[in-house]
Amino acid sequence: MSSTELSMQSPVIDAERAGVSTFLAQWPIYSVGWSIRRDKGSRLAVGSFLEDHSNKVELIQFDPDASDFTSDSRLAFDHPYAPTNIMFFPSEDPSFPDLIATSGDYLRVWQISDDRTELKALLNGNKSSEFSSAITSFDWASFDARRIATCSVDTTCTIWDVEREVVDAQLVAHDKEVYDVSWGGFNVFASVSGDGSVRVFDLRDKERSTIIYENPAADSPLLRLEWNKADPKSIATVGIDSSKVVVLDIRFPTTPLMELNGHKASVNAISWAPRVGRQLCSVGDDSRVFIWDVVTTGLPQENAGMVEPEMWYGSVAEINNVRWSPVDLDWIAITFLNKLQLLKV
Repeated sequence: MSSTELSMQSPVIDAERAGVSTFLAQWPIYSVGWSIRRDKGSRLAVGSFLEDHSNKVELIQFDPDASDFTSDSRLAFDHPYAPTNIMFFPSEDPSFPDLIATSGDYLRVWQISDDRTELKALLNGNKSSEFSSAITSFDWASFDARRIATCSVDTTCTIWDVEREVVDAQLVAHDKEVYDVSWGGFNVFASVSGDGSVRVFDLRDKERSTIIYENPAADSPLLRLEWNKADPKSIATVGIDSSKVVVLDIRFPTTPLMELNGHKASVNAISWAPRVGRQLCSVGDDSRVFIWDVVTTGLPQENAGMVEPEMWYGSVAEINNVRWSPVDLDWIAITFLNKLQLLKV
């Protein structure tokens, strides 16, 4: 690992140095997503975080050789309210349509052309009303690209067939607002909620769910969840105003495999390393990025809270979001203020 990369040997890297590339947007950024199409290289989308009704999504091309960004203003598009999540069509195959999905007041699917981005579908899961309850997040299934799972403040999770633009299933998932959702495999997903629980669902039995973790702090919601796609026995979650990341092994419900306690303020987002599955990145209000080496081969460990991050990086402001590149595992995207920063790890 070179001295210009994110490492314990060089714990806080100057943003002007190689290994950290910065894109400045015209507005504060929250949501971020990576494209995985082979014909598009390192492409990302970022969503604005404005209190106004009118927000923006911008598509950005990154050249890792030159550490440079380009943005085509023709491909940027207006978005009602700040998008709570952004994901590109989850396939490397360029023969599929070039699509991007966003969540907010509705789930929207957009078609990207050479010179514009157009709304393809607006999906409302509230059958009894023309209005939709706020969608807090979603996950696009990489194993079945027709399926998107959304979660909502109305306590439900909805499974969409985006090809047919219809609801496959809708479940009352929790007792309170559902804040995040993540696929674990075919027919299986997990969610977290204001009720403080992590629940696992199997669509083959929609009437039941399994609670695999409950926040020990009373009346404390769980806000973030990500199922490890490369190691489907492990899930990471984060509670509201919590500085720790809880790593779960679904084979041992209720008892965390480990708790990662390096942050000094609230953790805002987490992201597993794609295809490898043993590294986890967390970011928070302490302006820190931590990369943890998470080994999930044994029973829950009594001293697991003593795990130290193997790499870290300091930014100049509270970090809102993080996404590990699914194409080039050397790059991690973080967002803070009006900046998108790519960190080489």
